[in-house]
Amino acid sequence: MNLNAAPVARAQMLIRRPVADVFAAFIDPAITTKFWFTRASNPLAQGETVTWYWDMYLAQAEVAVKAVETNRRILIEWPTPVEWVFTPRGEGATFVTITASGFCGSDDEVVAQAIDSMGGFSLALAGCKAFLEHGIELNLVGDHNPDAQVRIA
Repeated sequence: MNLNAAPVARAQMLIRRPVADVFAAFIDPAITTKFWFTRASNPLAQGETVTWYWDMYLAQAEVAVKAVETNRRILIEWPTPVEWVFTPRGEGATFVTITASGFCGSDDEVVAQAIDSMGGFSLALAGCKAFLEHGIELNLVGDHNPDAQVRIA
């Protein structure tokens, strides 16, 4: 296989909440932990490095925050660039687009990383939508791979 262009992973979702609420859901770990990771070292802030934790998998990730434009955009390196764009749709809805790019490796590895990223960000958006619109915590990230979870007695 020869790629003509580098793959880009894109996930998007309409969330029926005002843009400030949706933006805060991805900045503030007190909200993000309701649908994505289990804890974070700090909220996202431009120029900072934040650690995200998925305790059920004993996993963590260092996230370098490159840009935060309130209610408009978030750009991080994780380890490749990931960008959120928040587009208001009237007073009470927000269209969120998450784009990940810059994958490295062989063509097969790059395609696999893009597919995995798109799936993961789709789960995060679906979980965010359920939580913000209906107050439901779906536990999508944990239930996605229950056999990989670490059981602590």
